[in-house]
Amino acid sequence: MDALGDLNPAQIEHAQMTLMNLRQKTGAISEIEARASHEEPCPSCGIEHRQKWGKTRTGIQRYRCRGCGKTYSGRTGSVVGRIHRPDLFMVVLRDMLGTSAPQSVRKLAGQLGLNKYTVWRWRMLVFSIIDRGEDTAFSGIIEADETHQRESRKGSREWVRHFADRQNVPQPPRPRWEDFTTQGLKMMRGLSKWQLPILTVADRSGARLFQRLPDRQSATLERALKPLLPQDAVLCSDGASGYATVAANGGIEHFLVGSKPGTRVTAGCYHIQKALLQNSDCRGFTL
Repeated sequence: MDALGDLNPAQIEHAQMTLMNLRQKTGAISEIEARASHEEPCPSCGIEHRQKWGKTRTGIQRYRCRGCGKTYSGRTGSVVGRIHRPDLFMVVLRDMLGTSAPQSVRKLAGQLGLNKYTVWRWRMLVFSIIDRGEDTAFSGIIEADETHQRESRKGSREWVRHFADRQNVPQPPRPRWEDFTTQGLKMMRGLSKWQLPILTVADRSGARLFQRLPDRQSATLERALKPLLPQDAVLCSDGASGYATVAANGGIEHFLVGSKPGTRVTAGCYHIQKALLQNSDCRGFTL
């Protein structure tokens, strides 16, 4: 601290970047250790008696079970238990679920100094956590909307298998991208069977859910939304028939909002802006 006054401008800038990186890392570690701050049972034997047992390589507190003698930390048994850079993982998470559209995998990997496949795996891990959203509890004013994402066939070997064995492997129903230029095929406009529907739900307290739907039928939307709505909730949605049906069947108050200026907010406070922000979180991802 005494030497800070003797640093030149370049050294001060370097010190600022170093402190910023350390702050991100310690912030992630604090969030992880908060999970294990109370007396949690041992993930191996279930005994709650433990003792501190040093630190992990990433600086997280390690504990030793007094029963079985095995060691564990706040990350043991979690889906992020084997991530060695929890600070960078938190940056990727905030980029995905922030208010602005997420960056591309390549751009974010370049900013963080990571391999693009590492960022891609972390994003798939976040999606796997989001897919377990059945335990998400919604209350109060609940906003619901649906978005559509193009199905990705990248890495599929269906056309390769077809060309290798035309007699036994039928021609895939979806054309290749090069066929649109070489054969003069017209690109499909609007929604098509290759675009997958995603239900997005959010309430004013911050709870959110992404859920992929198998089809666009109103009955499918009703089945997905019905378990998420408590009896005293207020539902805000667009004009899709599935929302009105599930609200009427459950006796839930329902406010319909439009997409044109002047119709996006009803009664001064009922809108679906949080759900629309969730739709932007999905931007740039293909399923």
